[in-house]
Amino acid sequence: MHRKALGKGLEALIPGAGTDTMEAPRAGVREIPIEEIATNPFQPRTRFDDQGIKDLADSIKTTGVIQPVIVRRDPSGGYQLVAGERRLRASSLAGLASVPAIIRDADDQEMLELALIENVQREDLNSIDEAKGYQAILTRVGLTHDEIAQRVGKHRSAITNALRLLGLPVEVQEMVSRGTLTAGHARALLSLESSGDQLAAARYVIGKGFSVRRTEALINRKLRRLHTKPRARSADVVDLESKLQQRFATRVMIRAGRKGGRVEFEYYSREDLERLLEAWSVL
Repeated sequence: MHRKALGKGLEALIPGAGTDTMEAPRAGVREIPIEEIATNPFQPRTRFDDQGIKDLADSIKTTGVIQPVIVRRDPSGGYQLVAGERRLRASSLAGLASVPAIIRDADDQEMLELALIENVQREDLNSIDEAKGYQAILTRVGLTHDEIAQRVGKHRSAITNALRLLGLPVEVQEMVSRGTLTAGHARALLSLESSGDQLAAARYVIGKGFSVRRTEALINRKLRRLHTKPRARSADVVDLESKLQQRFATRVMIRAGRKGGRVEFEYYSREDLERLLEAWSVL
């Protein structure tokens, strides 16, 4: 069955639905109580800009909701949001009891795709939420990378690179979500095989304030050392290092000697050292 391409965004399906401020056709618009509208269960965004929502709420107090939200009927009663969560949140914050809405027939696949389209067209969607949105399309809808790229108007490589970020440790993904690391930094970290190394490098990069280019240079130096100085290391030692790195969130090296050895923990700032000392119950 031929599907309507979504590459032009929500505008290709619902005129005017891609913005918060453009005036939309009012035909078919009705007022629906906010309390009757449930959020989109397929919403890929997990973080919203509180200040942006507040600014929009202030605007709504002055001019009202210019752009209707899009909803579908919920079989269990009420409605589910299809598009316009920022407007819905801001309207609630502004104290409105109801919002203008267009009721649309949409199946779960359309709900998922529309939620993704609405969000990826916003520059403030963080890279991890974007990747999770693509992952949801892959697993729940069964589209390929090429099909997703066609629907969101991006190159296939952009979809693939975004999805690769989900292979990073959860802690690093959180750094990207919070904006302390960029997607460029995160992609550079993917060259390291160990999740412990990735996490340790991420903390080092943040502590030093490295740019993406300096991060790439750091990772390349690490990889060269690994390739030019192969060492015979037992699987037990490597496993222990990995566990220590995960436990203390920093790079750890176990250096064995003839009769003993040493364990080295890296730290990247005074605060990082104090964190380790607290973990060892020294402070």
